[in-house]
Amino acid sequence: MDTMTLLDTGNTAWMIVSTILVLLMTIPGIALFYGGLVRQKNVLSILMQCLLIVGVVSILWVAFGYSLVFGTGLAESGWGWLVGGLDKVMLRGITPDTLSAGNIPELVFVLFQCMFAIITPALILGAFAERVKFSGFLVFTVLWVILAYIPMAHWVWGGGFLQEMGAIDFAGGTVVHINAGISALMMALLVGRRNDYKPGHALLPHNITFVFMGTAFLWLGWFGFNAGSGLQADGIAANAFLVTHLATCVAALTWMAIDWIHHKKPTTVGVCTGAVSGLVAITPAAGTVDLLGAFCIGLITPVVCFYMVAVIKPRFRYDDALDAFGVHGIGGIIGSILTGVFATRFISGEEGPQGALYGDWHQLWVQVVATVISIAFSAAMTWVLFKLTDRLVGIRVDKRVEEEGLDIYEHGESAYNR
Repeated sequence: MDTMTLLDTGNTAWMIVSTILVLLMTIPGIALFYGGLVRQKNVLSILMQCLLIVGVVSILWVAFGYSLVFGTGLAESGWGWLVGGLDKVMLRGITPDTLSAGNIPELVFVLFQCMFAIITPALILGAFAERVKFSGFLVFTVLWVILAYIPMAHWVWGGGFLQEMGAIDFAGGTVVHINAGISALMMALLVGRRNDYKPGHALLPHNITFVFMGTAFLWLGWFGFNAGSGLQADGIAANAFLVTHLATCVAALTWMAIDWIHHKKPTTVGVCTGAVSGLVAITPAAGTVDLLGAFCIGLITPVVCFYMVAVIKPRFRYDDALDAFGVHGIGGIIGSILTGVFATRFISGEEGPQGALYGDWHQLWVQVVATVISIAFSAAMTWVLFKLTDRLVGIRVDKRVEEEGLDIYEHGESAYNR
């Protein structure tokens, strides 16, 4: 039978749109969100780092990343639990007629997954913003994608041991947010605080309008991120779409309320940050929770994230510059664990997972184990890669460069020429 007769054009069209939406999350989403939060002298460094990630990671992905995550070359040798294989290097054997899950062209699936590999290292930027060499950032990013992102993606999505264990991660709670968030914390600790950073006194963002625009692109793109992860235009995609939006709305309003009580004013940056925390936390759960789960996740997550950002960070005096760990790391951890509480067969089907709220405590235990493994792996690998990169090219810029801005010293440009 001609495989093209099995092609589902509806699913294919939806997945192409979803792929575009996920790319929007990095450029312009993360670029504007982080770019607005930094000071004027460093905005171009953020934009450049986001652009570089798109180019470099895309090449790594089609060259061998996709094969190591979703290949099956090592399955028969007994190593399939750890890594995929080299059978699909340079997309070998994949033609326009080759179909993937959902009866979509595998080429579309390759590119959809590529967008996840792109955004994950981009999230880490928020931790070490304003004080890292461009060359050090480049080397670290390449090594991190190969040795941190690719293994985790295989373990959770490519047939690895966490997937076999039954861990639920619909769209990237462990692979993307815990992985990037814990790495962000490690980088913030290892790189050290900015020279003019004072714990408890935030360095003011230079363009809150950018922050709002970045949030808007992230919110929009997240619908492709979550609703596209089922690889089909069906009821699960519709549910993921709905719960993603609801959790985000609840989280944004919850953060605003806390901000209003704590700082006496509801702030734009606060609402934007709250929205992102909700987007992060609902990600692993989007394919298995209903409205109750979405509401609870959207309510709990910003409370914990706000506490991490406003209380824990100043107390421990680490400089997570743009709260990559406080929002993405903590939000990913909360979402991953609460998936084991609120997952319901009302959404996932009769054979699907069931959370502790509905009587299956085993799923919660699996989620906790997967979360702990993700945290430990990301922390250890980031420490190793930081030391290696620092020895090879150096990571931290000189004091004078940091004082006068990375834009001029690293890129020879200024974002706002007068």
